[in-house]
Formats: sequence, C-alpha cells, structure tokens
Amino acid sequence: MVKTPLGFRVRVYHSNWERIIKLKHPVMEGKEDEVKKALAAPDEIRLSKIDSSVCLFYLAQGSGHWVCAVSKHLDEEEGFLITAYITDAIKEGKRIWTR
Repeated sequence: MVKTPLGFRVRVYHSNWERIIKLKHPVMEGKEDEVKKALAAPDEIRLSKIDSSVCLFYLAQGSGHWVCAVSKHLDEEEGFLITAYITDAIKEGKRIWTR
C-alpha cells in the first residue's frame, strides 16, 4: 500500500499489476518503484473528467514524459490502482494537487 498526498492509501493487487504489465502496458514492467513514487510524491494530481472517484497521479520523468498512476478511491482512507503508464501529455481534468 502507498499513502498519497490526498490522505488515502492505494492498494496494488498483484493480479492487477500482472494484467497491467502483461496485457495493457508492458513497458511498465520493472517500473513498480516509479509507480509507487508517482502515488506517494507526484508532481501533479488530477481528477478524471469521467469519474470523480478516479485520480491521475503524474510524476515527471524528464524529456516531456510522465509516469501516470491511475487510482480509484473507495472512501477517504483506501483505494486501488487501476492502471499505470508512461505518457507525453497530462490529460484534461481538474488539477486538485500540485507540488
């Protein structure tokens, strides 16, 4: 579990991480530490435009790229990782936290 600056903890289920690195975003294999850092100490957090219980945590990687960790919070204390990927653009959505 990783505690976010928003005060809730994000749980990363092993089965979900395997699905991310095997099916959705293979480039994320071996990048568990970067995803944890994006959740714990992001440069910016945005709310999803579609679901206000989903947050996108961005951590700058240099050269105009970010690690994006997407989590859904179930309540004020806990959430879970939906996906994680490398991106060259921060998505639209309300900025709710910045470093």
